[in-house]
Amino acid sequence: MTLTTLVSGGSANLREAAINLAIKQDLARSGQYFGTALILEGLADGKPAELPHELAHALDIKRIAPGCFCCIGNLTLRVTLNRLLRKPPARLYISIADSTHLAQLRDFLSDAPYDAFLEMTPDLVV
Repeated sequence: MTLTTLVSGGSANLREAAINLAIKQDLARSGQYFGTALILEGLADGKPAELPHELAHALDIKRIAPGCFCCIGNLTLRVTLNRLLRKPPARLYISIADSTHLAQLRDFLSDAPYDAFLEMTPDLVV
């Protein structure tokens, strides 16, 4: 099972900074790096957030064009997730711009077929 956290609120850079901090905290707690993937919605200012240098090459990062996952039918998210889950990461962070439909997205990820692959963790709200 892939531990999965939804990250919402703030700008794209704030969400990515919060994810970077969470990755560093995971690393500090465990003393070792476990495969981590990021699905990042949008890139508000055109510049990526600074990734920890020691981890930048090891992260599997996918960027999705901005747009509510629920309102666009989850197609882009589904395709990206299905590709990622062929070689499932130990940890997955999904950054979303608009938290309006956060509950619906969590329900979508908790239902079949993703319930067999993803273990949802508490949301990270920036």
